[in-house]
Amino acid sequence: MTEARKADTPLHDTPVEVRNVAGSGLFLLVCEHASNFIPPEYATLGLDGAALESHIAWDPGALAVADEMARLLDAPLVAARVSRLVYDCNRPPESPSAMPTESEIYRIPGNAGLTDAARQARTQAVYVPFREALARAIDAHGARCGPPAIVTVHSFTPVWRGAARAVEIGILHDDDAGLADATLRAAGDGGGFLVRRNEPYGPQDGVTHTLREHALPRGLANVMIEIRNDLIRTPDDVRTMAGRLAGWLVAARAEAGGGNARERDMPGKDISGKDMARG
Repeated sequence: MTEARKADTPLHDTPVEVRNVAGSGLFLLVCEHASNFIPPEYATLGLDGAALESHIAWDPGALAVADEMARLLDAPLVAARVSRLVYDCNRPPESPSAMPTESEIYRIPGNAGLTDAARQARTQAVYVPFREALARAIDAHGARCGPPAIVTVHSFTPVWRGAARAVEIGILHDDDAGLADATLRAAGDGGGFLVRRNEPYGPQDGVTHTLREHALPRGLANVMIEIRNDLIRTPDDVRTMAGRLAGWLVAARAEAGGGNARERDMPGKDISGKDMARG
């Protein structure tokens, strides 16, 4: 059973959650594909349990990594609480993939033939609350602590349409590559992980919507992180990955003059992962 399905409240009434609201670090984290929950009125979109547990419905492990990064970085975390198959909060309403009719090898029967009214209803129920909550969180953090760097956290499947993917961590960016460049420099040789720029996806695939919607217009430093999900299956894997990524981000911000003594000397200053075994 997934984290989202354990919640006691009806998640279709609360499609977005903000964690560590008072976080005062240099970053604000976003997890658009945190949950595979499908509200009962959508009747599982015609999919079986195996499909709904798979990567097509959410990003397995991404929320756990984002939570741990939020703890290490003292960062607010904005997370979607509805499956991306109902509405993908990293897509604009006009995008066909906001409510996909197929994903990898799966057809999504409950998304076939949606009327304009049905698409608009889902947009209002899921995407608009998410977008507004994220905007409020960014503005509130800016008013309290200064402008945050926006970091979106995702995971990807190790095998896509039968082809294995070698890349293990992707550092993605859109028009503003500043934080991604610095993060890649901080990563160096990857510390045991195969790290690539704009892989396994890039802006040409439409995956940087959150950055374009919320970071670029505000002039905020930003980066999107993709993690191969077989590397974050256990709690130890999650802690190792979150520590590695948080360390790279802190180093990247310090390089750009955005760091401060408190974060550089924060508990667990070895979060760069230099002395951590690969999970």
